[in-house]
Amino acid sequence: MKFQYRYFGHSGAQQTPTSTALQFAPDTLRAPVHFIGEVNRHLPFREGMSALHDVVVGDLRFQPRDKSAYLEWLASQEGELLAQYMARSDELKARMAPLREELDVLRQRKSAMLQPFYKAQERYFDHLYKVNREAWFVLDPVITVHPDRVFFECFSQDESSYGMFSCGHEVFDRVSDHAFGTTNVDYSESLYDEFQKIRDYKATRLAIDPGGFQVQSGNDPAFHEPKIEVPDSWVRGFLQVSSAMLLPAHRLQLHPMDVHNICLVLRRRKERAGPRSLRFILRPGQPVRILFEPWGHELVCPRSSHDAPADIDIRVWGRRRLLQLERLVPVAQGFTVHLLGTGMPSFWVARLPDMEFTLGLSGWTANDWSRNGHFELLQPRHDVDQDSLLRVFAALGERWRATTAELAAATGLSPLTVESALGGYVQAGRVVYDIAHSVWRLRELSREPLPMERLRHASPEEAAAAELVQAGRLKDAKVEARADGGLLLSGLCGTKSSRQYQVRLQLDADQRVATGECQCDHFIRLRMTKGPCEHMLALRLATASAALALGTTAGAPTPATDSEERTASIG
Repeated sequence: MKFQYRYFGHSGAQQTPTSTALQFAPDTLRAPVHFIGEVNRHLPFREGMSALHDVVVGDLRFQPRDKSAYLEWLASQEGELLAQYMARSDELKARMAPLREELDVLRQRKSAMLQPFYKAQERYFDHLYKVNREAWFVLDPVITVHPDRVFFECFSQDESSYGMFSCGHEVFDRVSDHAFGTTNVDYSESLYDEFQKIRDYKATRLAIDPGGFQVQSGNDPAFHEPKIEVPDSWVRGFLQVSSAMLLPAHRLQLHPMDVHNICLVLRRRKERAGPRSLRFILRPGQPVRILFEPWGHELVCPRSSHDAPADIDIRVWGRRRLLQLERLVPVAQGFTVHLLGTGMPSFWVARLPDMEFTLGLSGWTANDWSRNGHFELLQPRHDVDQDSLLRVFAALGERWRATTAELAAATGLSPLTVESALGGYVQAGRVVYDIAHSVWRLRELSREPLPMERLRHASPEEAAAAELVQAGRLKDAKVEARADGGLLLSGLCGTKSSRQYQVRLQLDADQRVATGECQCDHFIRLRMTKGPCEHMLALRLATASAALALGTTAGAPTPATDSEERTASIG
């Protein structure tokens, strides 16, 4: 999909011996959004913006080695090597002929297999990153001004890391002009260099410049209009992050020195073989222990705490992305870690003075946010009428930020209906969930509505589930209410090949998928690391109305006994 921006001038900075003025040029095609204020917490602000830059440029995909020194040596030895070759040329040619033929066949097979990958790589990364590097920085940062905060969002180049830097208005003095909303900004690598010059003894002024909105002539030479081919994966990744934030997670409280020690171990050691994971060992009443694999090095965090009710081990991969938090250690007051489970995403929230930096990591580096995670499928799912959707969105629009309970009270709707409505707006790019404050925030990701027909069906499992339900392949579906307020779904799901799978899903009290089981190959190989399989989704889709009706009373005990379960069959 294509995004078009129009900036009046360029973002930049003005340095004097006593002050620094940072000026962002917003997109003039969007509704006016601007903010002007003087930063009063210079060093935490500088480190937060620098960590955001580290996320933007982060790319842990394989990079070829630098062979310039070897090529230089080879050039110096060319004469001697050529003489040796000429002396044995006939013998070497005879030996090379069959090898060359075999190598040509292998290269042709390899090229045919990787051709789709090479084409996609050339269109996206070569154009944005290598040819037009500044366009990459224009693509990522999104700035949102709210009545209580200003926050910046971005994605890494490999699309496996998400960063949000949030600043309370208390961070700024003399806020002279502001308009609430979301905009894209002209952002270049040279501006990052200016951030490094921020000092405590120099006044720092941040301006999302409103001047561009006052210019009437679209032909003004100061305008520049980049048109960028944005991959669907970039947009879908942004939408997946908020969906993952809503999932149940184990929370850890880590001291800044614990994060420093994690980075220290990663800096001092290099993996030569797998597994390359961090194993979090959580035991009730004991501090967090972290095991670095494959070295077997254990780090005990005596000043940490966690909420695990039983013995739990959680493994996460792609750990070198945590080095993006390294600059925040000296200025952070603490870190809150949200672990969704083994192989699942994790969120690391650094608490700074009146600021927060949230780093969202996918399950592992190659498992980026867009292609291999369908976390919206684990959320409460039931139909919400158009009137309720509009009421929820209007209530959030009046407040800009709100909790589920606040919106439920304001609209008179149930919390489940509110969360389902907001989940739809999250997937439309109009709402974001702020995990650091546990609130929903209004945030329009793009100027024009996103093409949901291209983004909604990112999961082939969900499309297949709809076909299974429509074909009537689900049998003996049952919904059981649990004493803890959750639901247990079960049934037999048939396939086109006449096979049948026993499927079970357990929903928590908020109608989110807690656990599930299926006999299909998808679940056996991947478990829930890439979302539920099509048979689980079909079971949930077919029992949606019965689960909703039973779930509204599941939390209320019956007169007979609190532990009695109620069952509904889907005929």
